[in-house]
Amino acid sequence: MDKKRIVILGSTGSIGTSALTVARQIPERMEVVGLAAGTRATDLAEQAQEFGVRHLCIADESKRGDLAGSGRTVFAGEEGLIELIEATQPDMVLVSIIGVGGLRPALAAIALGCDLAVASKEILVMAGEVVTEAARKKGVKLLPVDSEHNAIFQCLEGHQGGPEEVSRLILTASGGPFRTWPAAKLPTVQLEDALKHPTWEMGAKITIDSATLFNKGLEMIEARWLFDIPMERVDVVVHPQSIVHSMVEFIDGSILAQLSTTDMCFPIQYAVTYPERLPNELKPLDFPSLAQLDFETPRVDDFPALRLARTAGERGGTLPAVLNAANEVAVAAFRKRVLDFPGIWRVVEQTMDRVAHLDSQSLDIVVQADLEARRVASECV
Repeated sequence: MDKKRIVILGSTGSIGTSALTVARQIPERMEVVGLAAGTRATDLAEQAQEFGVRHLCIADESKRGDLAGSGRTVFAGEEGLIELIEATQPDMVLVSIIGVGGLRPALAAIALGCDLAVASKEILVMAGEVVTEAARKKGVKLLPVDSEHNAIFQCLEGHQGGPEEVSRLILTASGGPFRTWPAAKLPTVQLEDALKHPTWEMGAKITIDSATLFNKGLEMIEARWLFDIPMERVDVVVHPQSIVHSMVEFIDGSILAQLSTTDMCFPIQYAVTYPERLPNELKPLDFPSLAQLDFETPRVDDFPALRLARTAGERGGTLPAVLNAANEVAVAAFRKRVLDFPGIWRVVEQTMDRVAHLDSQSLDIVVQADLEARRVASECV
C-alpha cells in the first residue's frame, strides 16, 4: 500500500508525540506533511526540523514569527488549522486537539475527502450526528485512535452482521487514582493527587477526566456515534490493569476483546496502516508476567460522571455538548484550586439542568449550546 500523507493537529501533546513515534518506526508508510500545536512553538519547530515539514500552524498567533524561515508556511489560529489542511491536501488528518477547537478543522478535512483519525473525543461528543453524516456522504473513513474505541473497531473488524448482532460495547476504565477511595474522602482530593494516573501517561485535562470518570463518560457517547449503537447498549467495566482495552459482546453471548500493553502507539499505528498490520518496535504483551486481570462494576453513585454521560447520550441533541463544555469549565476551575473535586460533577449536573435543551444537532446550534454552557458553568463555579 502507498505511503499515507498525514497532518497531525495537536502534535506536541501526548497523542501527537506518540503519532510521531509511529512515523519514525514506519517511515515507508507514513509521511508527515503538516503539524499544528497550541503554544509550544519551540517544540513544534523541532518536530518540523526532524520530519522535514514545511507547513505548520500555531494556535497562539503571537508565536507565529518564531516559526518563520526554512521555507516554511506558517498558519495561525483556528482558521489556520483549516488553511493547513487545504494547503497540504493530506490523505489523513489526525485530530488530537482538546476541546471544541478541533471540530471545524475535522469537518473541513472531511469536506476535502481526507480520512479522519479521531483522538479528540469532543468532536463526536458535541456533534456526532453532524460528523458521522458528513463522513458517510463524503465516503471517508472515521478511524478511532482512543485505545478503547480502536479496540472495539478491531473487535468488529470482519464482522458482517451489523449493529443488530452486537449485544453490548464494553468500554474498560482503569478507575483512576481514587478507585478504592471511600466517597467521604473524595472532597479532600488535591490537584496533585488527581494528576497521578495509575496506568497511562496523558495530559492534565484528560488525566483529571480519568479521575472523575468523565473521560469514560465522553467515550460512551463517542462510541454510540462511531459504531451506530444505542446508548443503552454501551457499558463500562473497571479494569485497573488497562490491558484489555475494550470488548464487544455479540447476541450469541460471545465476547471479543483486544489486549496490548499500555502504549498509544498501538492504536495510532493501526489507524494509519488500516486495514493492514505492520511489525513495530513496541513492547509485546507477556502473559506469564501478568499476575491477574481484574474487572469491577463502576461506582456510579460515588462517581456520577457515567450517569450524567448516559443521560446526555440518551437525550442527544445539544445535551452532550453542554456536558462537555461544563466539564471543561469545571476541570479548569479545579486546576486553579477554586473548585473541589466533587464540585466537578456538581457543576456539570447543575449546568445540564439549567441550559435549555434543543433536539437539533446542527453545527451552529451545537456551538451556541457550547458557549451558553460555558457561561452557565462559570456561574455555577
